[in-house]
Amino acid sequence: MPLLLFLLLPALALAQTAGELDIMLETETVSAADAARFVLGALQLLPPGLSGPDAQRAAFEMASANGWLRTGADQAITLQDTALLIMKAFDFKGGLMYSIFGNARYAYREMLYHRLIQGRSYPNMNVSGQRFLQILGRALNHTGENEELDAMLHGDTG
Repeated sequence: MPLLLFLLLPALALAQTAGELDIMLETETVSAADAARFVLGALQLLPPGLSGPDAQRAAFEMASANGWLRTGADQAITLQDTALLIMKAFDFKGGLMYSIFGNARYAYREMLYHRLIQGRSYPNMNVSGQRFLQILGRALNHTGENEELDAMLHGDTG
């Protein structure tokens, strides 16, 4: 487990400070605003220069306005809501049912299928900070793998 987090820290460190990562790792239940802050921060979708509560508020407002979150800022985020946020923010393409409905249920199923969510889980389960960072790290890795595969298939040596 510590090795996995060590490997994820460089990718997440661009958007978050070490203090924020430490707090997230110790969090029992991640709020929707915290989840939005970490996902949008990791994707560098937040305006530059924002930090702390301002970054959290901006991230939550952006995610809510785009329909990526369906809960209040201070409410605990569930696995299926985490899946929807990540699928939408990363613009992951899903299977037929996700393509048609684009909701949290099918986002959760897609992330299970691609093994981005691992271990004991059910859709309405609250997410701890440690698990959230693991899922986010897998999503970041999944994105990198897809870009490398596309480059190989299209002959781009970059």
